[in-house]
Amino acid sequence: MKLTGVQIKNFRNVINSGEVVIQPDVTCIVGKNESGKTAFLQALHRLNPAQGNVALSIPDQYPAWLEKQHRKKMNLDTFCPVRATFKIEPQDRAVLEERFGKGALKSDIVALSRQYDGQRIFEFHADEQAAVAAILAGVALPKGTGTKPVSFEALKALIASLKDDKENGEALAVSTALEGAMAAVLGKDKDLEAAVIEALDALIPKFFYYADYSRLPGSVKIRELLKADKKKLSIDDLTARALLELAGAEDDYLLNPDYERRKRELENVANALTQEILEYWTTNKEIRVDIDITQRTEPTGNGQQAVIDELKVRLWDNRHFLSLPFDERSSGFRWFFSFLAAFSAYRDDPQKKVIILLDEPALGLHARAQKDFLRYIDEQLSPTRQVIYSTHSPFMVQPGQLDRVRMVEDKGREIGSVISSDVLVTDPDTLFPLQGALGYDLAQHLFVAPHNLVVEGTSDFTYLTLLSRHLTANKRTGLDERWSLVPVGGADMVPTFVALLGNHLDITVLVDSQKAGHQRLERMADQGLLKRSRIIMVGQIAGRKFADIEDLFALEDYLALYNAAFGTKLNADKLTGTDPVLARIQRHTGAAFDHGAPADTLLRRRDEFLPKSSAETLASFEKLFVAINATLAA
Repeated sequence: MKLTGVQIKNFRNVINSGEVVIQPDVTCIVGKNESGKTAFLQALHRLNPAQGNVALSIPDQYPAWLEKQHRKKMNLDTFCPVRATFKIEPQDRAVLEERFGKGALKSDIVALSRQYDGQRIFEFHADEQAAVAAILAGVALPKGTGTKPVSFEALKALIASLKDDKENGEALAVSTALEGAMAAVLGKDKDLEAAVIEALDALIPKFFYYADYSRLPGSVKIRELLKADKKKLSIDDLTARALLELAGAEDDYLLNPDYERRKRELENVANALTQEILEYWTTNKEIRVDIDITQRTEPTGNGQQAVIDELKVRLWDNRHFLSLPFDERSSGFRWFFSFLAAFSAYRDDPQKKVIILLDEPALGLHARAQKDFLRYIDEQLSPTRQVIYSTHSPFMVQPGQLDRVRMVEDKGREIGSVISSDVLVTDPDTLFPLQGALGYDLAQHLFVAPHNLVVEGTSDFTYLTLLSRHLTANKRTGLDERWSLVPVGGADMVPTFVALLGNHLDITVLVDSQKAGHQRLERMADQGLLKRSRIIMVGQIAGRKFADIEDLFALEDYLALYNAAFGTKLNADKLTGTDPVLARIQRHTGAAFDHGAPADTLLRRRDEFLPKSSAETLASFEKLFVAINATLAA
C-alpha cells in the first residue's frame, strides 16, 4: 500500500497539522527548529511502528496547555492524535480479492488511526453482498434452494438448513463446501469487518523511524543483545542488533569457535558495508570497515568473572595508514554508517514493508555529503520504499523537486504547528531553507551552466518549467535543454543581477512588459552590457503592450488555476477591460492576491491541469520558447 495522506492532532505542539499530502516516493518536511517537524514524524511512527519500544502517552505528548481543558469535554484516552490514509495498490488488491472476492472492498482508499490508549481504528468500505456472492459463485446450490443469501447471517442460516437435511447427500456436501469457503474468508470466529481488518493489517506498511541520536555504539555485547526481547529494545539497541544480524548472528557465525569461519563471515559483512559506504560517501574514498570480535572479563558481583563477547567496529583510513574506533570517527560518518546498519534489517526483505521516516538526517554532514545522502535516498531507498524526511538544511532540499516539499510552521499556542504544500506562499523564516537551496543551486549553475535564462521569480520558474516539459512530452517545442533557469527574486532585481554577472555569463532575460527595471535594462543594452536581442518581453509574445507571464494562459485556463488555488468560482465574464489578467482580477475582487498560489497549484496538480490546457495556452508558451531558444545563437 502507498501512504497518501497524514493528519496529526493534539500531539506536542501540533494541534491540527491539516491534511498533509504524501508523495509516492519522497516527501521533504522543511521548517526551522522547534517548528513541529519531529512531532509530526514521531506521531506517524507511533501509528504502526516497525521498531523501538514506543507508545502514545497523554502525559508526555498531549499539548500541556490544553490537556486539563480538554479532559472536561472528552475522554482523552480515545482521542486519535494520528490518522493516515493509504491507497491499495494492484498487488494488494489481488491479495484481498483472492480472499474476499472481487468488489468486496468498494474503495481503494483505507484509513488507519490510533488512539492515545493504543487502540487502532481502520476505516474502509466493505461490500458484504459481494463477498457472499464470491463464495456462492464457487459452489453449485441444490435445486429448490430459493433466494440466494446476500449476507453472512443468511449464508449461515442456509448452511444450517442444508445440514438439517441429513438424508440428502448433495445438501450435506454443499453445506460442507459452503462452510469451508466461508471459513476461508472470515477465519475463525470472525465477522467480515474483523476479517478485512486482519487482512489489511498484514498489508499496511510499518514505519521505520531513524533520528540523529540513533547511533551505533563502537562495541556491542553480543550475547546480551541476542537474548533480549526485540520488542523491548531501544532504537539504539535495535540498530546494534541489526548489525549483529547482518553479520550472521542468527546462524551463530559470530560466536563460532572456528576462527577462520568466523573471521571470513565478519570480513564479508565489512566488505559489503565498505562497498555501500564508498558509493555514497565521496568525502573520503580511502576508508574501509573492519569488524572483529574480542573477549573481556568483568566482575559479576559475587566474586566471579564473566566472559563478555563484544563486536568491535573500526575504520581503517588508507590515506593515513591508521585505524580508529568507530565512535571516534566524525559524527556525520557515524550517523551514515549507523543508518546503513539499522536499515539493513529491512533492505533486502521485500516482505518487510516499511515507510522510512528520517528525522533531520545527515545533520552532521557537510553540504557535499548531504547531497550524496540525497542521492542515496533517490537511488537506494525511494525505488522500493516511501521516504519522509525532515530538515532545516538548504542542502537537503532539491530545487528541481519542489513538489516533494512540505513547509512546517509553528503559529503559536492557539493554532499550533501547521504543515502546508504551499512552498511559494509561506512566511520568510520558514522559507529560508528553500531560498538557501535555490541560492545554492543558482550558485552552482552560474559557474557551470553556459546558458542562463533570467526570470523574475519562482512563479515564472514554475510556469516555464512545467509548460516546457508538457510541450516537449507532446513532441512540441519547449525550452532547449541547455538553458538553466535563474529566478532572481523580482523584476527590480533583474537589472542588478545582469549588471553584476552579465559580462561573465551568457544571459537571456525574460521580463513582464513595462515592469520596474525595464528602462534600466534598455540602458544596459544601449551601453553594450546586454544584447537587445536577448531581452524578451512577455508583451511581444502576447501581442499587447502590457502583459505578465500569466497572460500567456488562455483566460479560462488561468481562472481554473486561480479558482483551484483560492476556492473561488470566478468566471471570465466577470472581468472587464483588456489589461493584464492579474490587474483585472484585482480590480474585480478589490484586493491584492498572492500570485504564487496559482503557480503552486499547477506545480502540485500538474497531472490534472496540464492535459486540459487549451490550444491557445500551448501555442502562446510554444511561441515564447521558440523566441527564447533563438537567442542561443544571438
